[in-house]
Amino acid sequence: MAAGYGEMLRTRYAARLLTGTLVGRLPNATAALAIPLFVLAEGGSFAFAGALSAVYGVANAVGQPLLGRAVDLYGQPRVMLPSALVAALGMAVFAVTGPEPAFLAYAAMVVSGFFTPPLEGGLRALWPAVLKSEERIHAAYSLDAVAQELMYVVGPLIISGMVALWSPAAALFVINGLGALGALAVVTSRPSREWRSAPREAHWLGALRSPGLRVVLGTFFFIGTALGSIAVAAIAYGKDAGNDGISGYILSAIGVGALIGGTVYGHRQWPGTPEQRLRLLVAGLAVCYLPLLAVPGTVMMTVLAGVAGLFLAPCLACAFVVVDRHAPRGTVTEAFSWLVTSFGVGAAIGSGVVGPAVQNGGARAGYLVAVGGGAAALVVMLAARRWLRAPATPSTVVARSEDEPAAARSEDELLVARSENDRNGAVEPGFSAGHQA
Repeated sequence: MAAGYGEMLRTRYAARLLTGTLVGRLPNATAALAIPLFVLAEGGSFAFAGALSAVYGVANAVGQPLLGRAVDLYGQPRVMLPSALVAALGMAVFAVTGPEPAFLAYAAMVVSGFFTPPLEGGLRALWPAVLKSEERIHAAYSLDAVAQELMYVVGPLIISGMVALWSPAAALFVINGLGALGALAVVTSRPSREWRSAPREAHWLGALRSPGLRVVLGTFFFIGTALGSIAVAAIAYGKDAGNDGISGYILSAIGVGALIGGTVYGHRQWPGTPEQRLRLLVAGLAVCYLPLLAVPGTVMMTVLAGVAGLFLAPCLACAFVVVDRHAPRGTVTEAFSWLVTSFGVGAAIGSGVVGPAVQNGGARAGYLVAVGGGAAALVVMLAARRWLRAPATPSTVVARSEDEPAAARSEDELLVARSENDRNGAVEPGFSAGHQA
């Protein structure tokens, strides 16, 4: 698999797309830390900081599938670049005006969160056209998850460093400027400019008509709840210890743990179906959150945070494959964006719930919310296992470039492609492939 990583990265455009996507996602990946630090520095409360983070997360969760569906219909550059610029502008307004007046701060969070470009879903939609091999695509999913965790290691350190050197406002400016540049690097690449989604069936639910996909989304909603609560709990832990920088170390330790776990997971082929593996990985994630309740000294707390992150990247990598296997045809960007959305909504709710919990019960109460989120994720996977079974004819997502328009394909080819990609029987009879949702 390590050799597979190297082969994948040597493929033309692969490194550029992966790097651009990771940099473009920095604002979203660091918002759970950057927003509370800015609010607290301006004299706001934990509850208000948590509420703003929650509004940002909910707006992001609403925007991702809608923008993802727009990308499936209109292509990446026409959607992603304008949305990236609007999102950066919204956060810049927040950094200039501060948390007061409250209505303006909430409005800035709505704009910045909603217009965050669906770079994650867009990248995973591009992999088949760029890599042209199922083995390389699966290696890309694993490396994608590992690289994300590296970003979660670097992101909090960048935020903490800029806060120490300059200010939380400067951190917001720099991170969101980098995010816009990352999106620009992606959408100006040839694969992004030429990519077009496969024809899709008209259905108001879009990708959500897949029952297997809904199980994955429910699971990652609660995983997001756990991670969203951990971010605020880490800040509370740092406050109690008299060192705000500790929160960055704890969150980075989670990223290091996920990086280690993802690297180990990607070094071999594992038995069983991806659906079975995902259940076991979620169980491991839930168990590893439990030691956080001990709330020991700084060094041991950092170690336990690393343990808590061990199963995160493997869960993500496996979920990417499962989403691919269960997404209805022509909904690939939307399906992956729904994964981001479920994760984001959970994180937003976790941030909102943990604020009052920390205010009343300290850091341990915050980590209790995280443990509850992990346990709930496992319950969903076990209770809904009959809806998340291996599809009869799994395949990788289908993408076509601009030089292969849908009109050039025969009706028979479209019907065959539809049956091959509709692994979960989600396409309803009576709709023709010519109807675009």
